[in-house]
Amino acid sequence: MSDELVTYEVSEAIAVITLNRPEVANAQNAELLTRLDSLWTAAAEDPEVRVIVLQANGKHFSAGHDIGGTRGERSEKWTLADVYAYEARQYVGYSLKWRNVPKPSIAAVQGVCIAGGLLLALPCDLIVAADNAKFSDPVVAMGIGGVEYHGHTWELGARLAKEILFTGRSVGAEEALRAGMVNRVVPLDELRTETRQLALEIASKHPFALRMAKRAVNQTLDIQGFTTAVQAVFDIHSVGHGHAISESGYPVLTGLDGMKKSIAAK
Repeated sequence: MSDELVTYEVSEAIAVITLNRPEVANAQNAELLTRLDSLWTAAAEDPEVRVIVLQANGKHFSAGHDIGGTRGERSEKWTLADVYAYEARQYVGYSLKWRNVPKPSIAAVQGVCIAGGLLLALPCDLIVAADNAKFSDPVVAMGIGGVEYHGHTWELGARLAKEILFTGRSVGAEEALRAGMVNRVVPLDELRTETRQLALEIASKHPFALRMAKRAVNQTLDIQGFTTAVQAVFDIHSVGHGHAISESGYPVLTGLDGMKKSIAAK
């Protein structure tokens, strides 16, 4: 396996971007996110690419932000303004950018997709979930009201979104399918095959028509307020950081360390 944090391959008009930190359940540090963003850009600009697939090596799609690694990247003296600028760029900024890439994208999700993992999967146009996939955003336990890219209300509906935020519980693949959060649920050992077949079917269509179809749906959501809501909720998320900083100083993101280490070891 490559030692790159994220790998990239193009064949049959499909760009496959693969998260490659299985030893930490594909938790995201700044280096991984920067590399990931550069590959999204490469796929968007490559005229040979018609469809983008985002997948992950290992047992899990992503355990979210690498809390330990992020702590090392940030100064103990960071203010709320510093945190806001960092997350506006690395988190919600990247997610909105990937959402608006003018080519269809598919996330193939297995295992856990926790908190910051949602920032990678939800911007994709389609999600194919393995039957063991679990989606969650348990950061209320850290004194923050949800992750930076709040697609929850749109993806799950208001009541289910509130339930998973209030309780921190996971939404399994079948429940996510019923809610409309994912497009298909497939056996784990067929995840990549089924995702590629779907990508090939889409790639056979006219690329300009695909671009316009995606734009039509995204513009409709934006007219309904999607992007404005995501940006507004990011400000609410940042208030949560301010609360945590006022209580104990920064960094304060310690509540999920044990859980993430446990997930990576499984």
